[in-house]
Amino acid sequence: MSTSFARLLTILVVAFFGVFFIYPALMVLGEAFYSRETGFTFAFVGEVFANPLYLEGLWNALALGVCSTAASLFIAFPLALLAHRYLFPGKTVLGALILVPLVLPPFVGAVGVKQILGVQGALNALLIDFGLMDTQTPYDWLGESRFLGIVIMNALHLYPILYLNIAAALSHLDPAMEEAAENLGAGPWRRLWRITLPLCTPGIFAGGAIVFIWSFTELGVPLVFDYTRVASVQIFDGIKDLGRSPFPYALVAIMLVVSSVVFVFSKKLLGKSDLGKAPRPKGRSAEKNLSSGKAWACSALFLGVFLIASVPHLGVIFSSLAGEWYATILPERLTLQHYEEALGHPLVVPSIQNSLLYAGLATLLDIVLGLAIAWVIVRSSLRGRALLDALVMLPLAVPGLVLAFGYLALSQEGRPFHFLLGEMGDPIFLLVIAYAVRRLPYVVRAAVAGLEQSNIQLEEAARSLGAGPVRTLKRISLPLIGTNLIAGGILAFAFAMLEVSDSLILAQQREHFPITKAIYTLLGTLGNGHELAAALGVWAMIFLGISITGAVLLGGKKGGLFKL
Repeated sequence: MSTSFARLLTILVVAFFGVFFIYPALMVLGEAFYSRETGFTFAFVGEVFANPLYLEGLWNALALGVCSTAASLFIAFPLALLAHRYLFPGKTVLGALILVPLVLPPFVGAVGVKQILGVQGALNALLIDFGLMDTQTPYDWLGESRFLGIVIMNALHLYPILYLNIAAALSHLDPAMEEAAENLGAGPWRRLWRITLPLCTPGIFAGGAIVFIWSFTELGVPLVFDYTRVASVQIFDGIKDLGRSPFPYALVAIMLVVSSVVFVFSKKLLGKSDLGKAPRPKGRSAEKNLSSGKAWACSALFLGVFLIASVPHLGVIFSSLAGEWYATILPERLTLQHYEEALGHPLVVPSIQNSLLYAGLATLLDIVLGLAIAWVIVRSSLRGRALLDALVMLPLAVPGLVLAFGYLALSQEGRPFHFLLGEMGDPIFLLVIAYAVRRLPYVVRAAVAGLEQSNIQLEEAARSLGAGPVRTLKRISLPLIGTNLIAGGILAFAFAMLEVSDSLILAQQREHFPITKAIYTLLGTLGNGHELAAALGVWAMIFLGISITGAVLLGGKKGGLFKL
């Protein structure tokens, strides 16, 4: 690739990111720290910290991030360690099953949990049947333990991210270090604390940073659980006063700063640590055989984690099929009526069509941008291409809530993005760009992997025979990396279809609702709204599960998607 062409692509990509990523984030910061009367000011942020309600919301968000990360680590580390060290029945299948919760969105799962944990829900019915609860005074789990419920939902959804990163870190450990410690008399627990755990630090911090940022800014689950005393929901409620109050901007700015600090800290820590830079060992520690009882116990642990993580989504399935489900462990009768009614509901089918359109256009944009970026990173000798690579990864660190809020503010009457709204207020361009920016890293990583694995000599041979850059790309490069692009595109498309923050904030009119906004709206509808939302959620789970499976099969590699 010529330097001039690489420079042109880089300028175009940086311009796109500057307008639709950096500018909205800086705008939020500007509104939070600028007053027309006094100029630069800390007054708005100071009043947020002085307001007990806002302060409580921030502390709750921080607590959700910390507790969700700790709970995810508590689940992921033992599983990764057992998978790394031992052989047990069904290891390959069980190792794949425990990753399934990652592809089932917690926003949808929370719909099922409301049915299970309700006052007349399945859990109380089970406890009453066993004589562990008084029929007259059933416990209100959602009313009394909403915080714990959100932490559990986040942990059961996000632990695979930590599992993948820790497993990758363990695969790079030199078995000679643990063997040397064992020869010196160190017991299993001492080796774990002094050798294994410190060497896994890069994987723990890499996955932990993503889990924390995700949980800290999570909007969908707190909304479904009616947990209003958290910063993300306070920002969502503050949209009504967007043009009159600076405090929603201040809240968003604080969340952006905290998320950025966590991301930068984790990157700096990994950059300074020599633990993450050790070369991959030539030998691999042999997986040990366990006694029959211990081996089956490992299998039972993996299966148990998978079943527990699947409970919320089983609740969604049963809710969608329930003819009557009140104060019983399982529905008294099953029916497909809700699916039939959903097809005729004015929200359901249009929301599916809208999501297909928004996600499809965003994916096309991601593929074009991702291919161009990957080409510059891998095939050019342009200085600064490493910075370009880092720039396109930043959407993983900036919460979707921040970008969505920035887009909404900039699309108001008289603001720079207002032209992106159609004559009837159609947010299609806003949603397409928002989805594309958030999911671009997946396509870039897939394209980079494909280019690094393909033989550059084939491209050089084509150019030496007179083929131009476009013809070489069309006839040589694209066929070689087509599978990688398809895998990355499927991931971008699937996650865009079920995007929560952008969809809830940017889609304001019913005719423009995507799937997640339709689910949220149906939950607040009287009658059978909950069952219709569950039916739509089941369709979403099936679609996302099939998409992720296809991406994994096409991509051929596991674990790279959510590595920091």
